[in-house]
Amino acid sequence: MTDAVPPADANPAATPDATGGQPQGPGFRIVAQYVKDLSFENPKAPDSLRIDGKPAIDMGVEMNATGRQDGLFEVELRLSIKASTEAMAVFHVELVYGGLFALQGVSEQDIEPMLLIECPRYLFPFAREIIARATSDGGFYPPFMLDPIDFASIYVPRQQQIARGPAEAGQA
Repeated sequence: MTDAVPPADANPAATPDATGGQPQGPGFRIVAQYVKDLSFENPKAPDSLRIDGKPAIDMGVEMNATGRQDGLFEVELRLSIKASTEAMAVFHVELVYGGLFALQGVSEQDIEPMLLIECPRYLFPFAREIIARATSDGGFYPPFMLDPIDFASIYVPRQQQIARGPAEAGQA
């Protein structure tokens, strides 16, 4: 099996698969996944390990996709979690988790949603486990477990904001 891109006039959706002779629908294949950047800070340890109650959580989520010359797409899921109390910073985790994807049978208008919704949805459980392990290794019990993320609810409003244009986005 190779990562070669079919010719532009080939239609992968109409190609029979090896098992049943049925056409394959649109989809992706994960070629690789990896931690691109990971940072964990526990600046007030060991005091931060003995707090009462739950800390306030500030979380950021970003998705980014880049096409490559070899026909593959690199997708990055950036997660930033800051936990704090009124008295101190408890922990700060930043993770950039990436994947290399090969798309097949995806129409041009569906490429971006596939890369920024479906691919991050696939990467998320692995990124969630890395963050849980980092907080556990940092001394926190139970470890911090991210709730599932609806990537479509992040993607769609962002696209609507872009469609409105920069002039309208700044107006109230």
